[in-house]
Amino acid sequence: MKKATFFKFIAVLCSLLITIPNVIVISDEKPNVGTVIGIDLGTTYSCVGVYVNGRVEILTNDQGNRITPSYVAFTDDERLIGDAAKNQYSNNPQNTIFDSKRLIGRRFSDKEVQQDIKHFPFKVIDKDGKPVIQVTVKGEERIFTPEEISAMILGKMKEIAESYLGKKVTHAVVTVPAYFNDAQRQATKDAGVIAGLNVLRIVNEPTAAAIAYGLDKSDGERQILVYDLGGGTFDVSLLSIDDGVFEVLATAGDTHLGGEDFDNRVIDHFVKLYKKKNKIDVTQDLKAMGKLKREVEKVKRTLSSQMSTRVEIESFYDGKDFSETLTRAKFEELNNDLFRKTLKPVEQVLKDANIDKKDVHDIVLFVLLHSKSQIFSTAADNQPTVLIQVYEGERFMTKENNLLGKFELTGIPPAPRGIPQIEVTFEIDTNGIVKVSAADKSTGKTESITIINDKGRLSQEEINRMVEEAEQFAEEDKIQKERIEAKHQLENFAYTIKSQIFDDRGLGKKISDDDRKIIKDSIKTVEDWLNNHSNSAIKEDFDEKREELQSIVNPITTKLHADGQAPPPPRHEDL
Repeated sequence: MKKATFFKFIAVLCSLLITIPNVIVISDEKPNVGTVIGIDLGTTYSCVGVYVNGRVEILTNDQGNRITPSYVAFTDDERLIGDAAKNQYSNNPQNTIFDSKRLIGRRFSDKEVQQDIKHFPFKVIDKDGKPVIQVTVKGEERIFTPEEISAMILGKMKEIAESYLGKKVTHAVVTVPAYFNDAQRQATKDAGVIAGLNVLRIVNEPTAAAIAYGLDKSDGERQILVYDLGGGTFDVSLLSIDDGVFEVLATAGDTHLGGEDFDNRVIDHFVKLYKKKNKIDVTQDLKAMGKLKREVEKVKRTLSSQMSTRVEIESFYDGKDFSETLTRAKFEELNNDLFRKTLKPVEQVLKDANIDKKDVHDIVLFVLLHSKSQIFSTAADNQPTVLIQVYEGERFMTKENNLLGKFELTGIPPAPRGIPQIEVTFEIDTNGIVKVSAADKSTGKTESITIINDKGRLSQEEINRMVEEAEQFAEEDKIQKERIEAKHQLENFAYTIKSQIFDDRGLGKKISDDDRKIIKDSIKTVEDWLNNHSNSAIKEDFDEKREELQSIVNPITTKLHADGQAPPPPRHEDL
C-alpha cells in the first residue's frame, strides 16, 4: 500500500467511522481525544502521519526518512529501533529482529511460522504454543513476544509524532491487512497498549487505500479494485464508491505473501549457486546471510528499472568476495509461482462480488464490516439449551476450520424440535473484531460472546507486564540518550578548545606557552579517561569531567577575553 495514499486517509480516520451492514459512512463528529496519529505498521517498513493545518503531514524520523524499517536490535549497550537497527544488522544478525508482523497472533505450530523460522537469523522458540523471540540483551538471554517487538516499533512512531507535535500523543489509528484474523487483530491492539497508545481503530489496509483514493472522486458510482502487495502480506478488496459512501463488496488475500518471499527466493538461489561453485553451505554463517539479505533487497529494487544487475559483497565468507549477476528474467522465473498466486484472490473477489472485470473502473495498486442474523432452532424435543460454536475459515467441513469460541443459550421453553426460534447475530465492529449473540425470540433472553481468541492473545497480566517492561526500556533509552549527549558535550568541548589553542590566527596566537601546556595536558588527561571509561561511565561522570576541564580552561580564556585578546571559550550547550 502506498504510504501517501494511506495518510491521505488519516484525515478521515480522525473522524468517527460509523458502520452499518457492509457500508462505511464518514461522520463529522470527532471524539475528544487530542491529536490522533495514523500508523501504517508494516512488515518491512512503518510510517506515521498526522492531520494538521488542513492537510495530512507524513512525518520524517530522526534520519530524515518518511518510512522507518520495522527492525529492532539489541547490542551490548543499547536497544536500537528503525534505521539504526537495520544498519547494523549484518554485524549483529542474531540479535536483530524483523518481520515480527509475520509472527503476531499466530501459533508456533503454524506452517507459515515454521517456514519463516528457516529464514530468520534470530531464534524463535515455542512458549505455551506461541512463537516468541529469544535474543541476548546486555549479556543475558531475554524472550520477547511479537507483540512486544511490534510495540517497540509503534513506540518509535509515537516518538516521531511527539517530536513533531511537541506534545504527548495517546491515541492512534493502526492499519492491518484485511485478511488478518481475529487473533492477529487483537494482538496488534495489544501491541498498541504496550506502546502506551489507545488504538481507536484497526483499519483494513485496502479500505484505507480505497477511501484515500476516492476522497476526491465525485463522478458517480465507481467500482475500485485494491491490489495491496506489501512486504509480508497480500490483500485484494473490491469496493464501490458513490457520493462519499464506500461499500466493501468483497475481500480476499494471503497473510503470508509479500516482498520478503520474493527476497527469500533470490537468497535461496544465490546460496545454491555459491554451494555449487565453492562446495560451501553459507546458511550457517549468520553474518554472511545478513550481508546477502541486505544486497538482495537492493537488487530487487534495481531490477524495477534495469534488465540486469550485479550483486557484489566484499568479504562475504571466509574473507572471499561474492559476485554474481541477476537478470530481471531470472528474478521473474524464481518468483513466477508467487506472482501467479496473487491472481487467485483477484479472481475470488470478482466472483464473490458477482462483478465482471470489465465493470471495474479503477485499480488501486498498492473488510467486510457488517452484521448478519440467521434463525436457528432446536434439534430435539423439549431441548432447554443450545450450544453456539463460532468457527473461522472457508473449509467445507466444520472441523477443518478454526474454532474461535463457544457459548450456551439456556432456559429455552419446552417445545417440539424445530419450533423455538433462536436468532444468531454476527457483528463485526470497526476494528474487525467479532461479537456473536443468540436470542430466544419467544422469551427475549439473550447471550453473547466477543471473540477474544485466548489461544493466540496475550492475557491481561502479560500485557501489564509488557507495559511495565516497555516503560523500563523507555527509561533505559532515556538514560542512554542523556549519557551519549553528555559524552558528546565533553568530546566536543575538548576538541574545540584543542583546535583553538593551536589556531595561529586566533587563541593559539595569543595564549602563552605555559597556559597552552596546561590546557593541552588537561585535554590529554580527558582523552585518556575517555579511552578507558567511555563505555562504562554514566552521564554524571561525563558532566564532572567536562566541568573539571572547564574549571581549568575558563580562567585562562576569560583572562584573555578581559584583555581584549581573544573570545571567551564556547559554552558546551552551543557545541
